[in-house]
This record gives sequence, C-alpha cells and structure tokens, in this order.
Amino acid sequence: MDILLIVLGALCIIVGIAGSLLPVLPGPIISWVGLLLLYLTEAIPTNITLLVITLVVVVVISILDYIIPSIGTKRFGGTKAGIIGTSIGLVVGLFAPIPGGIIIGPFLGAFIGELINKSNSKTALKAAFGSFIGFMASTFMKFLITVIYFGLFISIVWKYKNELFAF
Repeated sequence: MDILLIVLGALCIIVGIAGSLLPVLPGPIISWVGLLLLYLTEAIPTNITLLVITLVVVVVISILDYIIPSIGTKRFGGTKAGIIGTSIGLVVGLFAPIPGGIIIGPFLGAFIGELINKSNSKTALKAAFGSFIGFMASTFMKFLITVIYFGLFISIVWKYKNELFAF
C-alpha cells in the first residue's frame, strides 16, 4: 500500500508542477495532495507541522494567484479582458508550434483582449504588458512552490527509503 501511495503522491507532484504552468489545473494544491499522500504511508511518521505550514502556503499562493495579475493589469491601466486574454494566450501558446509560445502567447492574448475591450492600441499594449507581468509573476510563484514541494517529496522519500522499500 505504501508503494501505491508513493506513486500516487509522485504523480500528484508532477501534475502539480505542470498545473503551476497551466491555468486550468491548481498546481500547488495538487502538489500538496502529493505530500499528504506521502505522509499517509505507514513507513513515514506524520509531520503535522510540515503539512499545516505547506497547506497555509498553498492557500496564500492560491489567493495571490488571483490578486497579482489584477494588480499588474490595474497598475498598467488594463481590464479583466486583458487577464482573460492572457490565460487564453497561455493555453494557445503551449500548443503553438513556435519556440517561446508559452511566453509569446500570454502577451499576445492580453494585447488582443485589451484591443477587443479598448480602441487605443497604445493603451492596450501598456495594459497587456501589465497583465503579462502580473501573470508571469503569479505563475513563477506557483512553479517555485511546486518545485519546492517536489524537493521535499524527494528528500522525505530518500530519508525513509529503507523503511519504504523494505520487502
């Protein structure tokens, strides 16, 4: 049963890292579930303090994920259309067969979203830049947290490898 929980936990961690870059998946939450599954094994003693601290970090990051792009957009004079365009642009950029699509997509999406909402291209470009910066900062935070959780997962498995894999 421990091996199954470790495999499921590792899958959650990996999906969480991908989810930190994809706007459709809640990456940090999924990664935290991976840590929780690890602590549900019989071989690893439960560390409630670590689980609570990492959960609090996930909640704070999840809240900031909604606030930071809005702050960036508002600071540069943008609207909700720029934020929506940024998210759509990211998904399109992921599947675009061009290098750097994950970077170019959100910016173009924000710009197009602002153009649809506003008539002035200079204002739309400025707002798109703000939305893009906010979105990238938020994405970087989520990615960083999920990578840290991956490191925690690996270090805990390594620490208890003899207990986990004793047959």
